[in-house]
Amino acid sequence: MLDQLFRGIFDTDMTSVIAVSDFLLCVGCALAIGVLIALSFMYHSKYSKGFVTTLALLPAIVCVVIMMVNGNVGTGVAVAGAFSLVRFRSAPGTAKEIGAIFLAMGAGLIVGMGYLGYAFLFTIVLGLFSVLYSSFDFGARKNAVRYKTLHITIPEDLDYSDVFDGILKKYTTNYELVQVKTTNMGSLFRPTYDLTLRSEKKEKELIDKLRCRNGNLEISISKQETVQGEL
Repeated sequence: MLDQLFRGIFDTDMTSVIAVSDFLLCVGCALAIGVLIALSFMYHSKYSKGFVTTLALLPAIVCVVIMMVNGNVGTGVAVAGAFSLVRFRSAPGTAKEIGAIFLAMGAGLIVGMGYLGYAFLFTIVLGLFSVLYSSFDFGARKNAVRYKTLHITIPEDLDYSDVFDGILKKYTTNYELVQVKTTNMGSLFRPTYDLTLRSEKKEKELIDKLRCRNGNLEISISKQETVQGEL
């Protein structure tokens, strides 16, 4: 009776049906793997509750989808197309978040194919290396605290092309004008520089020198804005 309850209405005598015990075993393993992946992602990372919860559930979701495909080539192609259309986050994710999503999907796929041991081995090895890379700051730039992004507001009659060169050469090892935009209905300019400070202790002194040059208008300096961590 139980087997009949979980048969598909379009199944035939030639269709192989997944046993309920096997289904629950695979889903349980996928949920355990999802928790392991979520825990490894949370180590030394900024995260939201919603993203971590999704990451923990994703292997089980993929596992069930793969089990339902169950060798049907046409359904498999349709599922692949559906996955390609799904947006997992409304905002662009970082490279680490996208990597974690692919890790969860890969683990769920392996469980769905029935290779439970390989799924746990895959998750443990990649989760361990993820934790190790985070612990040792793998790929981090040296002296990252000295890389800054500088926004300066100046009057429209002040030539921004070289007005700050003397000050920036004194307090930075290198600098680059990366953007200029108008503000306050075009009456002010706001150039943006990426720069590397000679010494982080001289940051206030640099700002004071710039204030004298730009008429004490707004100045902001922050951690360098990059998109290298995004995909």
